[in-house]
Amino acid sequence: MTMQSTIRATGAPLNRLDGVQKVTGAAKYAYEYPVEGVTYVFPVQSTIARGRISSIETSAARALPGVIAVLTHENAPRIAPLDDQDLAVFQSDAVAYRGQFVAAVVAETLEIARQAASMVAVRYEEQPHDVELRANRSDLYKPEYVPQKAAPFYAADSAQGDVEAALAAAPVSLDQTYTTPTEHHNPLEPHTTLAIWSDDGNGESVTVYDTCQGVSWRRDDIATAFGLPPERIRVLAPYVGGGFGSRGFTHPYAILAVMAARVAGRPTKLAQTRQQMFGPVGYRSPTIQRVRLGAGGDGQLTAIAHEVVAQTNALYEMTEPAAVATRTMYAAPNRRTTHRLARLDLPANSWMRAPGESPGMFALESAMDELAVACGLDPIELRVRNEPAVDPETGRPFSSRGLVACLREGAERFGWAKRNPQPRTRRSGRWLVGTGVAASTYPAVQLPATAHVAGDAAGRYRVRIAAEDIGQGAWTVLTQISADALEVPVEQVQLDIGDSALPQAFPAWGSTGTASWGWAIVDGAQKLRTRLRDEFGGVVPAAGLEADGAFNGNPEAQQFSMHAFGAQFAEVRVNEDTGEVRVPRLLGVFAAGRIVNPKTARSQFLGGMTWGLSMALHEESVLDPRFGDYVNHDFAEYHIATNADVGEIDVTWIDEDDPHVNPIGVKGIGEIGIVGTAAAIANAVYHATGIRVRDLPITLDKLLS
Repeated sequence: MTMQSTIRATGAPLNRLDGVQKVTGAAKYAYEYPVEGVTYVFPVQSTIARGRISSIETSAARALPGVIAVLTHENAPRIAPLDDQDLAVFQSDAVAYRGQFVAAVVAETLEIARQAASMVAVRYEEQPHDVELRANRSDLYKPEYVPQKAAPFYAADSAQGDVEAALAAAPVSLDQTYTTPTEHHNPLEPHTTLAIWSDDGNGESVTVYDTCQGVSWRRDDIATAFGLPPERIRVLAPYVGGGFGSRGFTHPYAILAVMAARVAGRPTKLAQTRQQMFGPVGYRSPTIQRVRLGAGGDGQLTAIAHEVVAQTNALYEMTEPAAVATRTMYAAPNRRTTHRLARLDLPANSWMRAPGESPGMFALESAMDELAVACGLDPIELRVRNEPAVDPETGRPFSSRGLVACLREGAERFGWAKRNPQPRTRRSGRWLVGTGVAASTYPAVQLPATAHVAGDAAGRYRVRIAAEDIGQGAWTVLTQISADALEVPVEQVQLDIGDSALPQAFPAWGSTGTASWGWAIVDGAQKLRTRLRDEFGGVVPAAGLEADGAFNGNPEAQQFSMHAFGAQFAEVRVNEDTGEVRVPRLLGVFAAGRIVNPKTARSQFLGGMTWGLSMALHEESVLDPRFGDYVNHDFAEYHIATNADVGEIDVTWIDEDDPHVNPIGVKGIGEIGIVGTAAAIANAVYHATGIRVRDLPITLDKLLS
């Protein structure tokens, strides 16, 4: 078989290659794999927020027919410590938060396991707990502190110039505090693990079907915990029903399932209930953000200060890096960003779609709207006037920066020129009508990955990589990238992903997947094509041909600042009698490098913007400080946007050729859609009503008061 040029697959709106399997039910998810002799595990969760277990009575549970084992800290196997101390399941009697696993029942059926778990009697020595995030916590026993980092790649604080002097001298200044609440991920598929231990005569091994965002990472954590070589662990996750960051880290349920399978000597399944999904599987930290802006009368910024207080817990430090995007967005000679954490007696927070950027840009873009009003400027014009020539934080040139183009294109498509800037001037009956705008950004990061590419004499090619499809379309876009890199039609490419036995890759998070995995695939395809040309005269030999690809780092990342940008526009209607907010129209315009598949890309942008609407108007996990628990821990009371909440969403993008980000020219798009949407809606609500809501979500009471 000789390779030849074909019509390019990238850029074509292919249907999802996994679509038929998913809609017909042929795609198997972790809980659905049929395994002979399977058992079920159900956890017992703590009912206190802080303290110690004084006693556990398990005899009644153990006596129930069908119960195989009851695990507690008194009889559980010892496991090795990991960086996340929350994974030390049943390794001590300490309780660090309400909902922590303190026992578990393994039984023949799920019903028996759940009934027996309710029969385990746990007594505690309760200690005073602190679960409320409040600014200026110096009077409390857990004051704020400076985290080690704001995120894996960023320092906690940054400073340039003299911010205080610039603010004091500014003709126009702003000093406001914005807050965002705790939010929980709630992917459609609950967190699930099926664990199978075996011994082939050469030692123990474990096969794990798991709802994870990265099979390689999950394998390594399980190997460390149970003292096995990584090659004795195989994690499979070919289909995952959403993640949004919640499946990026290993959580206690996965360790518990593997432990229970070992104790039972049989395969074990664990699926968390929807209520348990509001427990030890992560969430977005609430934030308190003080934003101070100084500007001349012309709107030119002279100072930016963005100070963030968020929370973490006692077992694992995690910072919501809400001020990081502010370092890149706008030009100002005097700048400061800070992050502070309060260590609280709550489950560990985690990554959640656009961590940092999503809550942080709500604060910054709301403040920019307020500054535009104070300066008497159009909000788009204010942003354009503060467009930086280079990255304000690093001084590096941008590899590409399409923010102004997105704002201009969006203004034209949205009809912005017809807008009366005066609030509360447009009506439709008893509805006040307003429009708002906000900017979006997300870093274009690539992380190491490896791939294996093989071809046979019949013209079939197989691409293997431990990538993950959590719904973002990796099955499809990686096949398209592979086809173009190999110069063959899509139909001749078979893609294997979702298996830790495949060449290792970073998880699907941080909008890094397509760029990173695609780079490794392109490298492998180029090596195979070089071998084909140089060694075999362009004809694949009968025995086939193979090559390994790898991506270890982008050298141009040290020369350029790499980001995707966008502009969000919103029209809202607010009922002046009830305070009800409706969003009939959203528009998102994005500059995100090369779009591999317009159909799946549009879906990603739509999903992000829908979540941004949900963030603006609905989502809030309500904490009862007496018990340290979230009281609205189900879909009946944790409100998310549904079809009735979403009006017209228009999505488009500008053509952007960025040769520096990667050989494909792509930037991640999974998260930028949510960024800026909540601010655009909040700004539109102000334009409609004259009421500035600085505390999400925008509920009726905040408008009626």
